[in-house]
Amino acid sequence: MAKRSTRRAFRRVHDAHGEIEGDNVRRLFDEPAWSPLDDEVRDEEHREQKYRKNIRPQNESQQRFLEALDRSSLVFAVGAAGTGKTYLAVAKAVEALESGRVGRIILSRPAVEAGESLGFLPGDMEEKLSPYLRPLYDALCDRMATKRLKALTAEGVIEIAPIAYMRGRTLNNAYVVIDEAQNCTYAQLKMLLTRLGWHSKMVVTGDPAQTDLLPSLSGLQQVVDRLEHIEGVEAVRFTRGDVVRHPLVAEVIDAL
Repeated sequence: MAKRSTRRAFRRVHDAHGEIEGDNVRRLFDEPAWSPLDDEVRDEEHREQKYRKNIRPQNESQQRFLEALDRSSLVFAVGAAGTGKTYLAVAKAVEALESGRVGRIILSRPAVEAGESLGFLPGDMEEKLSPYLRPLYDALCDRMATKRLKALTAEGVIEIAPIAYMRGRTLNNAYVVIDEAQNCTYAQLKMLLTRLGWHSKMVVTGDPAQTDLLPSLSGLQQVVDRLEHIEGVEAVRFTRGDVVRHPLVAEVIDAL
């Protein structure tokens, strides 16, 4: 038995290097096997993406956004898609939680479909809302371990809540991120912004050009125009030149 196992292992090794040819043996790949230990893979110049423990701005708009988050209690980030608005806001929220500057993170997003109706969704409230809140989960999973994220969510330290359940709350000692705010009405944004409590910070992100509501119903642009001149409130606007996704995204934004 041991001899047969040894022969099979020997045959597999030599077959991978192309030294055994036969009617019953066929190589799947002509290229050498990929290995994460290769020098070329370890070379940072050949990597398209990598995790960064400490986030760094990729352009001037992101630099202004990060500075505004450190300086002001209410920050609006509006503009083109793919500019890192949501990711940076969630990353700063995790950073504030880990450093002890806040006691909890609250992420909220309107449950609005992008141009189509999903109909009835089975399950409890959390399962029904999961498809809408998936982008926030993705950003959180990129900044902390999944096991720790689940533990903090179970403890209520990290809360992902729909906008419909925010009325009447006072969010003290919290880092609040309102994502996809272009799908909020003026009344909804007024309700959300007045939830801000002591020792808290609120970030509102969205792209007024991509609202899934009727243009007259979206209140994001109107709210930003009215509040950005108030002390303690800052608004950072992103353009197609700030896109950090695939280069084609900027071209699509211009074309459409």
